[in-house]
Amino acid sequence: MTEVATARRSRITPEREAELYEAVLDLLREVGYDALTMDAVAARTRSSKATLYRQWGGKAELVAKAVRHTKPGGAGLAEIDTGSLKGDLHALTLRSDDCTMEQNSALMRGLAMAIHGNPDLLQAFKEYLIAPEMAEFRTVVQRAIDRGEVRPDNPAIDYVMHMMIGGFAARSMIDEQPPTQAFLLSYIDAVVLPALGNQNV
Repeated sequence: MTEVATARRSRITPEREAELYEAVLDLLREVGYDALTMDAVAARTRSSKATLYRQWGGKAELVAKAVRHTKPGGAGLAEIDTGSLKGDLHALTLRSDDCTMEQNSALMRGLAMAIHGNPDLLQAFKEYLIAPEMAEFRTVVQRAIDRGEVRPDNPAIDYVMHMMIGGFAARSMIDEQPPTQAFLLSYIDAVVLPALGNQNV
C-alpha cells in the first residue's frame, strides 16, 4: 500500500506542486480557510479534484503543506550553517523580505483563527509544519551547543521556536505594525540570544 501511495503522489512534478501551493495561498488570502474549497483549488489550478485528494488527502493537509513549502524560513532551516548561532538566526530572518513577511503575517493570523475551530487543520499543522520546524530549530541549537555557544542545560533551549514565533506574531498585535527584517534581527539580538546565554550578540 505504501508503494502504491508513493507512486500516486509522485505524479505531480515539483514545478506543478509549487504552482498549486501558490494558488492555494492566493485563495486563502482571498477567501480564508473556511470558505476555501477543493473545488475552488481545482478550478484555479486547472486540476481534477480527484488528483488533489489523491495527492494530499484533503484541504487541511494541502493548506499545511502549502504554507510549509512556501515559507523561506521553514524549508531547509537546518541547512543554514554560518558558523554561529547569531549568524544562523540572522540568515533565517533574511530569507524573507519585508513585503513577504507582511503577507505571511496576515495569512498566519487568518489561519490561527481557523485552527481553533478545525481539529484537522491543527493536526495537519502540527504534523507538516510545526514538528518539522521544531526539529530543524533543534538542529541549529544543537550545533550551537556543540560549538560551546549555548549550555546544554539552558532551559530556554526548549522555547526557541516559541520565542521566534512570538516575536513575529506580537509585532502586529502589540505594535500594530508588520514584522520586518530590522525588527526581527533586533529581537533576536535582544531576546533570543540572551535567553540562550549566547555571548555573540
